[in-house]
Amino acid sequence: MTNQLSREKLQPIIEAVRNAAKLCRTVQETEIVASEKAGREPVTIADYGSQAIICRAIQANFPDDGIIAEERGHHFLNEVTDEQRARVVGLVGDILGQPTSEDEIVGWLDHGRDRDTAQIWVIDPIDGTKGFLAQRSYTIAVGVLQDKQPVAGVMGSPGYETADGLGRLFFAVNGEAYGQDIGGGEASVVQVSSRSSAEDFSVVESVESKHAAHEVMSEVYTKSGFPDPTVKRVDGQDKYAMIASGDADLYLRVSPTLGYKEKVWDHAAGVAIVSAAGGTVTDLNGNPLDFSLGEKLENNTFVVVSNGYAHDRIVENLQAIYNTSS
Repeated sequence: MTNQLSREKLQPIIEAVRNAAKLCRTVQETEIVASEKAGREPVTIADYGSQAIICRAIQANFPDDGIIAEERGHHFLNEVTDEQRARVVGLVGDILGQPTSEDEIVGWLDHGRDRDTAQIWVIDPIDGTKGFLAQRSYTIAVGVLQDKQPVAGVMGSPGYETADGLGRLFFAVNGEAYGQDIGGGEASVVQVSSRSSAEDFSVVESVESKHAAHEVMSEVYTKSGFPDPTVKRVDGQDKYAMIASGDADLYLRVSPTLGYKEKVWDHAAGVAIVSAAGGTVTDLNGNPLDFSLGEKLENNTFVVVSNGYAHDRIVENLQAIYNTSS
């Protein structure tokens, strides 16, 4: 078993996520440029800059740990124009307050890759890129696996609704979940809600239709005793943060494609934070998510995230729909 993380040890990564959020905000305000990755989601220069900042912090503080991350150095070199690469180098250097080179960016992007260690960091530099492009919500997500189990995480949520408009930052360590303004200030413990009445029940869903069979999910709500819940559609892992902090009660990740396998970086940080906040996360069969098989959740179908109330009933009703249709 690896040594237990502490808030103090996690702090450099929290700061890196905060810096990545600054970079993302700068790109949003000035020059969003997206390119289509071959067979993949769109990517922006902010994706590369965000991941580079986070991987640099992991390299400096946890140099022997493995990393699973969405972007790669060869993507940066081959799928980004010379001008865009130079801009990423400049943005990262400005955020870090030191000169930075293209070679350093590539090295940070690939640091720890394919290294199977007891502690592994799972990074999505911008989860919800389409939300980022549309000036909606998105999440900078860093999960920590110890012996393949999600035990800690950090999530920057610049689009989370706050009085100052800068968003929230969430993290979990040692079985506690915390939230604070992304601009700084004291962190306070967050917990899932205790709501259970149909009149008050609140659900969150993915915006993108490829991740959300909305009609199926509506049927599940009704069969589970919540025929008319408050529904909000949100990008990225902010949905996990909303469950963890009690701003929502249920999140179903039900793909229109039954065989779709989720990427680990879309869930690792969120699972750690919701679990630490007292919530429940399972798949269609009521099993925990299995992060032991690399980049995909190969052993899981769909994801159910809740405050714990009626979780088993929701899973049973979801199962019934697919058993009937098969």
